[in-house]
Amino acid sequence: MSVYNELRLEQELCDAVIRVDNVAFPVHKIILCNCSPYFKALFTLWSNPDCQDFDIPNVSPDIMKLIIEFAYTGSVPVTQENIQKLFIAADKFDVQGIVQACCYFLEEQMSPQNCIGIWWFTYFYYTPELNRKAFLYMMNHFEQVASTSDEFLLLSIQELLKIIKNDQLNVRQEKTVFGAILRWVSLATEERREYIPLLLSSVRLALISPKFLTDGVRNNELVRASKECRPILIRKLAAMLDLQTKMLPDSTFYNTVDRPRLSPTIMLAVGGWSAGRPINSIEAYDVRADRWVNIPNSNETPRAYHGAVFLDGAVYCVGGFDNVEQFRCVQRFDLATHIWQEVTPMHARRCYVSVTVMDGYIYALGGYDGRLRLRTAERYRPSINQWTAIAPMHEQRSDAHCTNLHGKVYICGGFNGSECLSTAECYNPETNQWTLIASMDSGRSGLRVIAYADHVFAVGGFNGTLRLDTVEAYDPNTNTWRPVPSMLNSRSNFGIAVIDDCLFVLGGYNGSRTTLEVECYDFAASEWSYVSTMRISRSALSCCTVYGLPNLAEYSAPRHALQSSNREEDAIE
Repeated sequence: MSVYNELRLEQELCDAVIRVDNVAFPVHKIILCNCSPYFKALFTLWSNPDCQDFDIPNVSPDIMKLIIEFAYTGSVPVTQENIQKLFIAADKFDVQGIVQACCYFLEEQMSPQNCIGIWWFTYFYYTPELNRKAFLYMMNHFEQVASTSDEFLLLSIQELLKIIKNDQLNVRQEKTVFGAILRWVSLATEERREYIPLLLSSVRLALISPKFLTDGVRNNELVRASKECRPILIRKLAAMLDLQTKMLPDSTFYNTVDRPRLSPTIMLAVGGWSAGRPINSIEAYDVRADRWVNIPNSNETPRAYHGAVFLDGAVYCVGGFDNVEQFRCVQRFDLATHIWQEVTPMHARRCYVSVTVMDGYIYALGGYDGRLRLRTAERYRPSINQWTAIAPMHEQRSDAHCTNLHGKVYICGGFNGSECLSTAECYNPETNQWTLIASMDSGRSGLRVIAYADHVFAVGGFNGTLRLDTVEAYDPNTNTWRPVPSMLNSRSNFGIAVIDDCLFVLGGYNGSRTTLEVECYDFAASEWSYVSTMRISRSALSCCTVYGLPNLAEYSAPRHALQSSNREEDAIE
């Protein structure tokens, strides 16, 4: 293409001139035909074959210059200043390469303040994929959008209803939805107050605390002033009582009164040790519904003491043990298609392996190969399907655990063949070096480690004598550990994850048996509490959180609208 561009710049062999506001652009027809159906039709169908001069209206010379340069070079500079005019012109002239470049730019720049504008824009200038992404961004960041976006106040009533009725609306508390409605109404109270009953019908009142339902909703000035709101509240409350007295299936939500929103993040419990053997079962935890869901699984390979991580829409199961051999193999589970496939195996067999994801790489550290506790470490790059050795750790570590924070990998504890370790170290990929950090207060093997709020948390484990319920947090800025409130139960070899600013621990071994109990730590309240138990008692499992799935509902508790009753309520909604 550089040759053609040189000919254009030197005005050689050009067979057409594009004129925009008296600015002339000598071009080669064949080059413009190659990048735009519009120009192909202009040169072959809408004009005489001998025609060489073409006046193009309703576009600026600067934008036409960018379009022509793209036709010759395949690149275009998209900026905040030119994005709108460039997108409109590219859409008009059907230059899909520029349309795609503009879409990439808008996606990268998307924020709570502009996502609604992008949603509107890509609906008018039909780009369905970016329109879908803008809508999902709005759903996932609704709390920020509703509280900070000026565009939110300009939504139509139909658009607002479409948003707040959606199961994918990401709100931790349903009262946020009611607050968003009041903010929207406040822009033009007299004109919009008539919509209060319609909007109130879309709030999932059963998910609001009784106190807020009374003080915040029923006693709200706009709600009290509306005659239509009173019967809606009565019907909603009656439906709530009705639901409490009916014996509905535990796994299904039938009514919008109590149907939780879909969580954008799902926790998966993969494999493990149960009833004296490794298993291949996968369960998903829906945090908003507080329900566990069994995930259909065609993988026949049982696996325990492995690592499971989420990357680019797939779960990778790394290493482990099937009660016969220690694995080198790595399997990839595509969450969209539910298909398993083998990828390149590791260099070493690794049972009791520590696994994490950082900057697009999967790290596999230490473990046990059937003979030795390992110091070695390696990392996998999915784009080239290849494992590469990295610097070995300072200590042999099997049954340790790792996480990543601020561009470094942290590994803590483990077993070296003779003792449970309290030591910890971190890996810097820029220097390919491991550095010992302050030791934990307790030796911990079979612990779990996770990063949250600029700290590394080390949870539970086995100290050589007892299973532990203790928790401690490491601050990289001070290189110190501090105690954190202990779990409700002692456990080792369990699953761990953070969702909605809560730390979840699940399953494990308590010293006498495997457990299916799950508890969570609320960081804000500094306290532990129980949540729904898993369906299967298991230890030696691996846990990861998944997000951004197009088929999120397949990994969530079923939500079905009630068909046989509440017809009047359904008509309003």
